[in-house]
Amino acid sequence: MADGLYVGMAAAAARAEQLDSIADNLANAQSPGFKATRPAFQSFLPGPGPTDKVFTAAVATGIDLRPGESQMTGNQLDIVPENGSFLSVQLANGDVAYTRNGALKFINNTLTSGGHPVLDGDGQPITIPPESSATVGVDGSVIVDRQPVAKVALYDLVGNVTHVGASLYATGPGGTASAVANARMRLGELELGNAPPLEAAIQMITAQRHFETAMQAVQTYRRMDDRAIELGKVR
Repeated sequence: MADGLYVGMAAAAARAEQLDSIADNLANAQSPGFKATRPAFQSFLPGPGPTDKVFTAAVATGIDLRPGESQMTGNQLDIVPENGSFLSVQLANGDVAYTRNGALKFINNTLTSGGHPVLDGDGQPITIPPESSATVGVDGSVIVDRQPVAKVALYDLVGNVTHVGASLYATGPGGTASAVANARMRLGELELGNAPPLEAAIQMITAQRHFETAMQAVQTYRRMDDRAIELGKVR
């Protein structure tokens, strides 16, 4: 009966990880530029020798890079990079991350996304002169007094992408970030998370039911074990 207990616990652990992922997706459904995580499951045999039991585990969690729903804002500093490309930003530790959070703001004359400096094609933060205002053009140009002073760089992410913060992503082993030539962006819009609340809620209900089924299997095998022990006692 022990194998049955392990199978049930493996299934419950996998579903618990799925529930954590879905809860995070649901909480960030309205977060600009958020990309949902999707756990991957795998079945495997528990060890050497013949067995009639198959274990299940969540072996990896991938990032769904598909675009989310766009929302019109009318704010000219709100942008949506076209064709699924990403802005590059500088983190507090100096590392570079990528985001589709297009809610741009100037903080201390530096263009930022989510509080992180937005970078140009040379990997430098984009700044404007003190006491000036700026707009962003459809080609990513940062314009001050009708003159372009910098240009927002956009990148395509391919392969392994990891989550490094709120709406922030980086390339992992085997992943690449390549600069986009002739980058374009839509103005006055924001892209929200790509896990719609209704879809995430349905997934959560389904995963919760699978988790409960796995725990019921564990309880059933436990009762069978207890019964077998009782029958084996010498009276």
